[in-house]
Amino acid sequence: MTRRGVAYKAIASLAVMAMLGSIAACGGGSTTDANGKPIVKILVVKNSNQTPMANMAWTKQLQADCNCSIQWHEVSDNAWGQQKNAALAAGEIDDLNIRAFNPDDASQNPSAFEVLGDDLNSLPNVKAFFKEQPIVRKFVTVNGKITILPSSRTKGFLASGQHLMINKTWLDKLGLAVPTTWDQMRTVMNAFATKDPNGDGKADEIAFNPRELSTSKIGDWWSPFLMMNSTGIVTHFNSGPSQQGIYLKNGVVGNWMQTSQFRQVIEFYHEMVSKGWAPSDWVTASDDKYNARNQSDGKTATVGMAFGWDQSAFGSYGSKLADQYISIPVPSADGVSADKTVWDGSREANRYEDYHMAMSAHPTNKAAALRVINLLYSEKYSIQQLYGSTSDGYLQKTGDHSYKVTEKFQKAQDAAKVPALEDRLAGWISDKVTVQGDRGMDHVAAADAPYKQQYANYSHTKDMMPIYVRLSPSDQTTVANNNTALFNYAIPVVSKWLSQGGAQDDSAWSEFQSNLKKYKIDQNTQLWQAAYTKAVK
Repeated sequence: MTRRGVAYKAIASLAVMAMLGSIAACGGGSTTDANGKPIVKILVVKNSNQTPMANMAWTKQLQADCNCSIQWHEVSDNAWGQQKNAALAAGEIDDLNIRAFNPDDASQNPSAFEVLGDDLNSLPNVKAFFKEQPIVRKFVTVNGKITILPSSRTKGFLASGQHLMINKTWLDKLGLAVPTTWDQMRTVMNAFATKDPNGDGKADEIAFNPRELSTSKIGDWWSPFLMMNSTGIVTHFNSGPSQQGIYLKNGVVGNWMQTSQFRQVIEFYHEMVSKGWAPSDWVTASDDKYNARNQSDGKTATVGMAFGWDQSAFGSYGSKLADQYISIPVPSADGVSADKTVWDGSREANRYEDYHMAMSAHPTNKAAALRVINLLYSEKYSIQQLYGSTSDGYLQKTGDHSYKVTEKFQKAQDAAKVPALEDRLAGWISDKVTVQGDRGMDHVAAADAPYKQQYANYSHTKDMMPIYVRLSPSDQTTVANNNTALFNYAIPVVSKWLSQGGAQDDSAWSEFQSNLKKYKIDQNTQLWQAAYTKAVK
């Protein structure tokens, strides 16, 4: 190692010790507690609304069942975002790590992590997970190795986090049907904007409230470009390369910024602005302003349509405002038939995540650490990680593989004192498990149900990038560098077209397409095509 490298490592080590604070290093110190039980140190990256791990009754049961002494180290999302790279640079990694490292971290730092795929004989619950839900095994396999273990929530979460919501109360008052085409949508938006459907005597209705355009990518959560699905191009905006414009059609990768359908969607949004159906400032309106428009004063609705998770985009579940909204299939674009209209394919990315359990390459007590992992991935502990302990009234076992989330847990959620890891669990819920009382699951499943036919209108392998397709580290760097320049150019142009028009100008559109190529959009497509072909062969 060069002097510069030695110096850098020394600086990194000092930095990580200062930054991590209470997060102890795995090396050094006793390997057993006062009772001679092996110590297992577990880092958990937690949400701010979750109670301390020591206050969760299931963690005490876990410690007894593993016959070990667990030392929990807790860190918030924001803090971990600042600490992770320093921890990796200094090699300071806890025995086990929940929702802290992803497969790319492992592939870029292979000496830091245990290859858990080599330990599956000690992890029968993980083997059962992979057998029942094989997509997750592919999801975390990188260069033939499984280093980071995934998670799986209940089957009810196999639903996109993206939905088109409409004010059904307004439709009923105006005697209008749910729109199924853009023409019908135009009729509905015009009525929403001009016929005072909220009855307050003011011209304060927003027929459609699009979310602001991201400045660093072309798609995102509740992106206005969910409307691409109206044209037959599938998005998956929960995660993945769709946020870069990448799409698939019969196994061929493209970028929808280069399509006539993209132009069609831009022109449709500008039409909304020009006719007063969408706010003139929506392209740059902050999230706070977008949300404030959706939720109004909590009583009188002012928004007719918006993209969101479910009714909670407009207020708390069961509130007077939220109850006015339903989710609907996306209307078909001009010239597109219903059987060619599709919907955002983010369902797998909503149920599964690929960064929920990592083990240090040098755990304090490897055998004990593996016992903990296997227990966490059992039904007994997976369900309690998700919903709270069965021993203190947060979760009831109602039968074989059946459970009920109690009112006590719901009140804890509402009070932001959640006695569980919820979606941060290092575990999996089998398809044979049924759960009652999960408000989030029930609502998102209900919001997703209207899209059943639109999901059936395309191949989820040939017309949508599967969640398990990933670029190599070097290709990731290439694409990221290309995208920085690409979106620095493209987003301002698209933003202007959306708000002020101009996409209909053939010369301007041609110039835009030419410039996309200059910013290496085709290289990105080629790299994703190669990754897709390799992953699905």
